[in-house]
Amino acid sequence: MQNRHILVVDDNQDIRDLIGRHLKWANYRVTLAEDAEQARVALKNSAIDLVVLDIMMPGEDGLSLCRYLSENSQTPVLLLSALAEGTDRITGLEVGADDYLTKPFEPKELLARVNAILRRTFAPPPEQQQSLQAMLYQFAKWQLNSDQKTLLHDDGLSVPLSTSEYRMLLAFLQRPRVILSRDQLLDLTQGRAAKAFDRSIDNCISRLRRKIEHDPKNPELICTQWGGGYSFNADVKEQPQC
Repeated sequence: MQNRHILVVDDNQDIRDLIGRHLKWANYRVTLAEDAEQARVALKNSAIDLVVLDIMMPGEDGLSLCRYLSENSQTPVLLLSALAEGTDRITGLEVGADDYLTKPFEPKELLARVNAILRRTFAPPPEQQQSLQAMLYQFAKWQLNSDQKTLLHDDGLSVPLSTSEYRMLLAFLQRPRVILSRDQLLDLTQGRAAKAFDRSIDNCISRLRRKIEHDPKNPELICTQWGGGYSFNADVKEQPQC
């Protein structure tokens, strides 16, 4: 992630300089702009990997610039706002923001969100992250065939999986008994398509539990770790397919 080029756009020089210092300490290349006009020049003249963008600025505001970036490029945007109202979050999402941070904020949180966005942006598609070797994953009374993407029960029952359910189950089977945060699961299952506000992780896990758990309301395989995400609590045997 280091050496990625980040554009910081904020009309407040103190905040702009503070963000720039912390990003440079994290080994990112940084360009600073005080308004949308300067930002557009920087975007035209440099290869920018991420824009940290204040919403409330004189002249063209951050939402307008964010909408322009969403419609004309693949450059991700982290919006900053002094307002904590939910409508601002919704508007930011609607115009294409990848994440949203309310002022005042801790520099460590800003860096964590920047890192998460860049991971999702530049991660290869989930299919490319998986091993080229077809595998059989055996757990509890189930078997997942990674080549055919089929889930079989010991009694011969074949359970269909959607693409998102298959990716989610595979992510767990490759990392048994490891606590995975929602951000990590987004990275592993959706890659660049992930959105910071996306609740599809919880929905997908609920659907998957209904298919593999004996009692979905009291799951024993996919367990919720309060404040930490989810973990797959079963032994998994991997067998390469010939």
